[in-house]
Amino acid sequence: MTRKRRRLYVVLLGMLSLATATALVLTAFDDNLVFFYSPTDLQEKALPAGRLVRIGGLVEEDSVARSGDNGVTFVVTDLAHRVPVVYQGILPDLFREGQGVVAQGSLGPDGVFVAREVLARHDENYMPPEVAEALKKSGEWRPAAGQATGQASGSTVQ
Repeated sequence: MTRKRRRLYVVLLGMLSLATATALVLTAFDDNLVFFYSPTDLQEKALPAGRLVRIGGLVEEDSVARSGDNGVTFVVTDLAHRVPVVYQGILPDLFREGQGVVAQGSLGPDGVFVAREVLARHDENYMPPEVAEALKKSGEWRPAAGQATGQASGSTVQ
């Protein structure tokens, strides 16, 4: 084997190794990425079944229903669209109706979001940036108070 040919084989093996490593890293990133959606985004985009996503918005007034086995159902709204959410577990202490929430899970085929984790905002002025941006797009954001201008009630358009 000539010196040129050996060098070519080493370069090709290096390029193949780099391509394999890049493919593995990109596959790992794809599996671990969790995208954020507002209820309006969920209505507009078709998500693959079982895709792990985060939804955020306000907990609709009079929508929280608890069952005896730590189960809870509620509705998340961005004041334009609504998404029913089912969660099995203990909710954060700051979780309540009319407040901002982010839920991580997947959208079921029936349109109900099955949450694995529910996060509530931590004080009266904080709202997750994604939720604030969704409310700004809908025109329902009051920057001084950090809250929506309308009520998070069942009167929203679905």
